[in-house]
Amino acid sequence: MELYQSFIDLLQRIGFNSTESQVRWQELEKAYTSKSRHYHNLRHLEEMITLYELHHSDLQFPDEVLYAIFYHDYVYKVTKKDNELKSAEYAIAILPEQTSLNKTLIFDMICATQLHQHQTNEDINWLIDFDLKILAKDWNDYEIYTQQIRKEYKI
Repeated sequence: MELYQSFIDLLQRIGFNSTESQVRWQELEKAYTSKSRHYHNLRHLEEMITLYELHHSDLQFPDEVLYAIFYHDYVYKVTKKDNELKSAEYAIAILPEQTSLNKTLIFDMICATQLHQHQTNEDINWLIDFDLKILAKDWNDYEIYTQQIRKEYKI
């Protein structure tokens, strides 16, 4: 499914109206297409969502995982060490008051992408696996990834 449509469908399913969903998409797209993002961009989200769709039936909280995918790198400044925390705080702050999502779980999911350590919650482990899929790709894809990361951290 196209990234945009997947995002809009999710937001409307969890309590955002059409206008809010469009605004959130524009904000998300702006964040992930920043000129300083060479790897942590929309392509990274697309790859994670491909895995999400493949393993959707294995997840206990699929909407929380999908929402966490979209927002796990929302705040991304290479000079900062609290990107995941800031991303999690933002993701929770913008949720509709009456959402069906488990906010604590989403917060924990996004924060877990900082250290990528094994968790007791399997959905968090799935999210971490989706985020680290690049490490299991063939050498050529991995080499491109390392070049992209070097560009992001060129400072």
